[in-house]
Amino acid sequence: MDWFAQRLLDWFDLHGRKNLPWQTEITPYRVWVSEIMLQQTQVATVIAYYERFMQRFPNVEDLATASIDEVLHLWTGLGYYARGRNLHKAAKLVVEQYSGRFPEDQLQLEALPGIGPSTAGAIRAIAMQQRGVILDGNVKRVLARFHAITGHYSQSPVNKLLWQRAEEHTPIERIDAYTQAIMDLGATLCMRSKPNCRVCPLSRRCQALAEDRVQELPTKKKAPAKPIRQARFFVLRLPDNRVLLEQRQQSGLWGGLWNPPERGVEVSIEEFLRHQGVVQQDVIATRGGERFRHTFSHFHLDIEPVYIDLRRQPQMLQETNQRWVATDRLNQPAVQSAEPSDETIGLSAAALKILTP
Repeated sequence: MDWFAQRLLDWFDLHGRKNLPWQTEITPYRVWVSEIMLQQTQVATVIAYYERFMQRFPNVEDLATASIDEVLHLWTGLGYYARGRNLHKAAKLVVEQYSGRFPEDQLQLEALPGIGPSTAGAIRAIAMQQRGVILDGNVKRVLARFHAITGHYSQSPVNKLLWQRAEEHTPIERIDAYTQAIMDLGATLCMRSKPNCRVCPLSRRCQALAEDRVQELPTKKKAPAKPIRQARFFVLRLPDNRVLLEQRQQSGLWGGLWNPPERGVEVSIEEFLRHQGVVQQDVIATRGGERFRHTFSHFHLDIEPVYIDLRRQPQMLQETNQRWVATDRLNQPAVQSAEPSDETIGLSAAALKILTP
């Protein structure tokens, strides 16, 4: 065990986090779900989602047999919904191909949807006590600073060097504790902004600290200006507080989630109502909501909500992917009971904002 690993473990024994929900009753399934939820999401946000998810889906068989709507319902508000869809797909494969038992082989784990080399390494290290190497965002930051590695992770030589350093430091003994330790260090001390180098167990040999480059490392990638798109979300409301929702295609942006019907800004209220089979006599009132911007990883979406109150429900839906849903069951669905119902559906964050003003 090298100096780096030993110092980390000594620090972890005294200061590491050991009471997080996924650190109890450790199984490959529980570790896998936590690792997927923690991708690009902070621990404080994940805890409540994880606990509700485990309450509803305590094992991989329960997750595999659930509907995608149930899964996305409990994912609502957590973001990056492809993670939830891949979780569901992978659970089905684990049940179908491995009889509900997660494979221990690195490449077999990586072959499951949504599991990359680092997630597979974490599952093997934490849940199986095998020597798995991880390289998530926190670990990249720790290694980039400790070794003063210049260049962004997206550059192949930089990524390759980081994996090499991660491999060199990963011990054989206490692999589960080491894996937790290096993630904890990045999350609690070696943070992106305001790192606490004064109490860091690795500071004595940290090259970035020695060279006064902690703030400039890891190298930031200059992001191009995001394009701006515009859309209208039409909220048809009935006197019994039901609203019309539309499910998006399973693949792509907001895949499988439900929104008020989204149309281009060139679509007028009259044109939309006509397509939905609504006659003007059934319209009680219309009003525009406050415009807001929802930002994705690659563009901004400027959203204009349009609220339309109706006297009665149109005779038939014009689209097969539409349904009327009671709004009182949609108020922050992820914090409601995990028991499935007619309103057990996944909503985008934009839909939540529009429907729960």
